[in-house]
Order: sequence, then C-alpha cells, then structure tokens
Amino acid sequence: MDKAFQGEHLLPGHLGQFFVILSFGGALLSTLSYYFATTNKDLADNSWQRLGRWGFIINALSIVGVGVCLFYILYNHYFEYHYAWSYTSVNLPVYYLVSGFWNGQEGGFLLWTFWQGVLGMILIWKAKSWEKPVMTVMAFSQLWLASMLLGIEIFGAKIGSSPFLLLRKAMADAPIFSQPNYLSFIKDGQGMNPLLQNYWMVIHPPTLFLGLASVVVPFSYAVAGLWQRKYKEWVVPAIPYALFACMILGTGVVMGSLWAYESLNFGGFWAWDPVENASIFPWLILVGGLHVLIVYKNSGHSYFTAVFLVLASFILVLYQSFLARSGILGDTSVHSFVDNGLFWHLVAFVLVFLGLALYLIISRYKEMPISKKDEETYSREFWMFVGAIFLGLSCLHLILVTSIPVWNRTFGTKLAPPIDLVEHYNIIQASFAMVITVLTGFTQFLKYKKTDTARFFISTLVYLLVAVLITVPVDYFSGLYKLHFVFQLVMLGSVYSLLVNGKVLIDALKGKFKLAGSAVAHIGFGLMLAGAIIAAGTRGLVSVNESGTVAIAGFDKSSQGNKISGDSHENMMIYKNEPVKMGPYMVTYVGDSTSEPDHFYKIDYRRFDDKGKMIESFELKPKVQLNDKMGMTSSPDTKHYLTHDLYTHVTALPQPKEAPTADAQAAAAHGDANDDKNYDPPIPHEIAIGDTIRFREGYMVLRALKKETAIQNIPMTDSDVAIGAKIDIVSNNKNYSAEPVYMIRGKSVFDFSRTVDDVGLKLRLTRIIPEKNKVEITVYQQPENKKPWVVMRALDFPFINLLWSGTLIMIFGFLLSIFRRNKEIKPV
Repeated sequence: MDKAFQGEHLLPGHLGQFFVILSFGGALLSTLSYYFATTNKDLADNSWQRLGRWGFIINALSIVGVGVCLFYILYNHYFEYHYAWSYTSVNLPVYYLVSGFWNGQEGGFLLWTFWQGVLGMILIWKAKSWEKPVMTVMAFSQLWLASMLLGIEIFGAKIGSSPFLLLRKAMADAPIFSQPNYLSFIKDGQGMNPLLQNYWMVIHPPTLFLGLASVVVPFSYAVAGLWQRKYKEWVVPAIPYALFACMILGTGVVMGSLWAYESLNFGGFWAWDPVENASIFPWLILVGGLHVLIVYKNSGHSYFTAVFLVLASFILVLYQSFLARSGILGDTSVHSFVDNGLFWHLVAFVLVFLGLALYLIISRYKEMPISKKDEETYSREFWMFVGAIFLGLSCLHLILVTSIPVWNRTFGTKLAPPIDLVEHYNIIQASFAMVITVLTGFTQFLKYKKTDTARFFISTLVYLLVAVLITVPVDYFSGLYKLHFVFQLVMLGSVYSLLVNGKVLIDALKGKFKLAGSAVAHIGFGLMLAGAIIAAGTRGLVSVNESGTVAIAGFDKSSQGNKISGDSHENMMIYKNEPVKMGPYMVTYVGDSTSEPDHFYKIDYRRFDDKGKMIESFELKPKVQLNDKMGMTSSPDTKHYLTHDLYTHVTALPQPKEAPTADAQAAAAHGDANDDKNYDPPIPHEIAIGDTIRFREGYMVLRALKKETAIQNIPMTDSDVAIGAKIDIVSNNKNYSAEPVYMIRGKSVFDFSRTVDDVGLKLRLTRIIPEKNKVEITVYQQPENKKPWVVMRALDFPFINLLWSGTLIMIFGFLLSIFRRNKEIKPV
C-alpha cells in the first residue's frame, strides 16, 4: 500500500495521471465525433462537430494539466517520481528544471502533443469548411500521442510510459524500496546531462518539436482532400501551413547545429549523427512537397507527386521519432534514447499512418487529377519537379544509410556502414546540394507552361559565367580548391543561386513584391550552404602541436607519459602563467574559477604586430564539468569575429585532488602543512618595506606592514598582536596580492601563510626583525613539473557567420511567403 511509504507526495502524480487519461479520452471523443461529423450526410446537423470540438478542447486543457503537475513535481524535487529523479537535481536552476520537461522520452511526447494541441485549436478557428475532415486526422494523431503517455499494461502489453511513474515501481527490485522510509536516503536526483545544461536546451527542443508537430497539418489537409474527393481544393489552404512547418522545422534543426557548435566539443556544427540525420528527413521531403504543391497550383501538373511527398513528410516525422526513441540506434548515436518498452508501440504508430496514407493513395489513384499533357522541358514546373525529386533522393540516401541498424534487425543481416561515414555523407550530400542550388537559380529564369528558350539560355549562361568568375577566387583564397571537386561545385551553385535570386529580389522591390519571399528564402539557403562548406571544409587548426604528442604530467609515476585521448597533433599542454605561441597568438592559461557545477578555465589570448606591439587581447573561458556518470565533459568558448570564429575547448586536465582534511587545513593555516612537499624548498628573504623579491616568473614588493590585522575565524584579545605583510606580486604582466600574517598570543608565535594559486606561490611572514627594521618573508614556489596545466584545442572557423545569417534570411523569406499565400485563401 502507498500509505506504508513515508514522505511521498502522491497527489500531484495521481492528478497528473488523471489528466493523462483525460487527454486520451478527449482525443478519442474528438476523433470519433469529427469522423461522424465528416461522414454525416445531414449538413444542417452540427452536433457531432460541436462534440468533436469539446473533445479536442478537453484534450488540450488536459495536456496543460499534465504539464502543470509535472513541473510542480520537478520544481519541488519530488524524487519519489522516476522522471524527476532521472533528469533533475536540487542544484539545477529553474530554467533547467523547465527544460527537464523534455529531457526524457515522456517529456518529449508531452511537448509534441502540446504543440499539436495548439495547432488543432488554431485549425478549429481557421479551417472553416475543412474543419471536420482535417480535425479528424489531427485528433487521431493526438490520440496516438496521448497513448504514449498512458503507462499502462493491457494483457501484458505495455501501452505508453507515464511521466508520473514512481521510482519504487520503476526500480522495484532495489533493496532500498523495502524500507518505508526509503526517501530519507534519496537526497538528490541523478541530475541533467552536463552537455544539456545550456540555454539551447531551453529553446531548441520546443522549436524543433513545434516544427515536427506542424508537419501534421499539411498531412491532414492532404488526407482530408483524398478522403472527401476534393482533390484540388485542399492545396491552397495547405500551402501556408507547409511553409510554416518548413520554416519552424528548419529553424529547429539549425538551432541544434548552433547548440552543437557552441556547447559540444567535437569541433563543428554537424556530425552526421543518425538522430541528427533523422531530424532532416521530414524537412527535405516537405520542402520538395511544398514546391510541387506550388507547381500544381500554378500549372495543374505533378499532383500525385505533391500528395505523395506531403503524406510522406509526416510518415517520416513518425519514423524519425521511432529511430530516436526506440533504442534501435543506441549503438550508433549519442542522441538516441534507450528502449523503455515503447518499441512496438512506436512501430504501430508509424504503420497505422503509413497504412492510412497508402490506402488513400491506392484507392483514389485513378480519380486523381493527372495532367494528360507533359510539362514543357523549358518550363518552371518541370525543373521545380526535378528539384523536388533530388530533394527526395537526398533524403532517400540519408534514410538508407542511417537505417542500417533497422535493416539488420528486420532482415537478420550484418550490414556495416561505410568505413569513413562522414566523408561518405559529405561527398554524396554535397552532390545533391550542388544540383539543388543550381536549380534554385535557373528556374527563376523560367516561366510556368512555356519559356522563351533563347532568352533563357542567354540569361542563364551570363549569370553562370559571372558566378564562375566569382567562385574561382573564392575557392582559391578560402582554400576550397584543396578539397574534393564536388565542394567547389557546391560553392559555384551557391554563388549562382545568390546572383539570380538577388536579381529577382531587386525586381520584386521594384513592384513584383509577391516574388520576394521565394527569392529571399533561396538567398538564405545559398548563404547557408556557402558558409557551411567554407567553415567545415577550410576549418583551420590553431593549436598545432609540432611534437605530435601530449605527455600528461602531474600524476603519479604509473601515469607519466600517458597520451590524452584524441589527436595529439591538435592538442597542446599549457602550464599556468607560461605563455605559449599558438598560431598568430600568444596564449596563456591564467587561472580558473568555479560556479557550481561548472569549472571555467581562463585562457588569455594576445596578438602582436611585427614590431611587438600588442594589437589584440581577450580572454576565453571554456567550461568543464566533472560528472560522476559521464566523467569530464567539456564545452567550448568562442571569440566571434565578423569573418571567422576562434573556438577553444579543454581536452584534458590533471586528476582532481582529494579535498584536504580539517586537520590539514588547520595545519596549513599555521604554515606547517603537509602540502610543503608540493613546493620547492623554501627560501627566506630579509626585506624592508619597499624591497623587492624576485622569483622564477616575476617579482613581489613588500608595500606595508599592517599592525591591526584581523584573522578569519580567530577572535582577537587586547593582548594579542597580529601583523600582516601587504605584498604586491607581478607575474606575466598580471597583478596579484597576498597578506601573510605573523601573530603573537601570550608566549606563543603563529604565522598564517597565504597562497597565490595562479602563480604557484605560498608566502609566510616568519620573523619580525625590529633591530634591522625588517621582516623575514619565506617564499615557497611550486616546481615547474607540478604547475597546474590544461590541454586545449583551438580551431578557426572562417566565414561561419554566413551559415547563421543565411538561416535568418531563409526564415524571413518563409515568413514573406506565408503572408503572400495566406492572402490567396478565399473564405469558405
């Protein structure tokens, strides 16, 4: 019985589970009601439609209720719930607790169904005559998503996974749960993966899931059109939603790239990880489907292709969710969730909607409005169709290679991916990108149905020649000429697309404004590709290690000479306060600071001209977390310039020292600590105020003697005497200060040392010499082989801002197109 366990907070979980079941019931009611409303022949009877609306509203409000209950559990750190214990901890700030919503499988489904609920509410308001059939499909999708959160078993089959599962039920075999007071032993949760503790975790998943959820809207219109045999009418209202889905999903994918670039340490923005690949499956197909929808609207051609691609885009949303969440990519992707029992549930989700799409395509194929006249070769619709086909082929290639684990499990094969997987993807996908960029250019010279071929060839060849004249020096000065020839062709296609679409944009600004959206989006896409090719292809190594090895010093003898993991040619060991020449910079590791749970390492960069004058100085602070589960996780820090980025991250550190005991700390305060062995033999200096002591990396000056010095945590009496020596220290052009203390209490003498870790010094005021008007300062200095150090890697990404600015421009182009297409919808 639950009452036997002490301290549990069961009410929010029970309430949350009630809302989960209510959301499922609301979606079921809405699906059935909208279905009967659609098939009801009595057009005057709106009772089923009203019931469908109420069912969907109940579903949407219940989803909000689930979210409120889950946040309440996360915010209050109720670790009796498996979800809270698995993904949060007491030291997480509130904004990371919010991101804890979507940190796990259940939270991802909750976010997905929330956005789909928002879109459904908009459609109830905006869909007009399309509401009944479109909302039938929307509600049916909500029904499946709601089932993913149920967390119940029927005849031994698991249906969904609840975010309100109790920890003692998820781990029932653990001995701790045999004790009624088990919560008294659970003081904290496992916490969030350190790599996810980033502001991108707060904004990237909601954007990506909104994009994935929005793909269902054009899918619903396509299903509704086929179902109701209104083959043409659905196209116009579906286009703005397809534009929106392309815009948001594309934004979410690029946000993921920016997150990887700013927060992960693989040194780039795209790693061809299987889950990364899966995220662009639906985007590629829907972009192709969107263009073919526009072709059909303007020319009446390619209806079947348009329907097929729009339907396939949502099927691929479901398939990418299966890949990411079923555990099937667990051995090939760092982003994949483990299988939590939803494998066959996810398979069924895909198959049900795939079956629905195939049934409608096959049963309605003969009735579809197929054009009997072939497209003209020199027409815009023909080449837009070709472009959509190449987008589809690009996606097909990604699906085939990414799905190798699926093929092996399904057919019992042992297929292996290409040996150099990244190079394989780069070459083949760059080939598709080259064709697509060229098509986004010369199709702008074509007209629908018929084009003046002579004028077309003249315009195309002129712009192509100019593009070649621009691309050749770009390839040379950027270094692209050293890469595979296909990357140079991608740059040529990008430049050509930028030139042609730039002309179209100028024409649009002169009066043909309706053409602006596509031109701006294509310009953004061209800039994205150009930036990605240059930044990734000509990425420069700043931390060149001429020796080719990195021997990790500072450990015990058994560890001496070990090499760090990774390419030692790209990593350099830097001792604290010892400047090292690194590319055009003098680089110094100057110190570190801690803001739990993050540890920041301060790397000082300075650049000098030929005359030795410093022309630039800045500090980067790459971040490290030492995590019990994941070991050391490192996040880079980047200096952003207009034309390039300097990227720095820590790749290795000394082994962490054990915290000193209380006795050792007390001994250190009196200057007789056991840590003296970490320093060279001490050197005493008799000096007066104003005198200088020199040491290996600088010098120090005794500025004053302070007679009424307070000592922390030691109360002073009237008979006590405490003198502090105020010492200024200069090392490697940086200033530090220290104040060792000499204390007389009764007949006893004490001295309190002070350490300056950034310089590797410990100072003691060991004697007062009144007859000479001097004092004795004893200096301890760490030997060079025991200095703090870091191993770091620094990279230079040229013109990467083209990638990010191109994304923003493409988004703006999609927005312009959405506004234009919305105006074409006639109220019904």
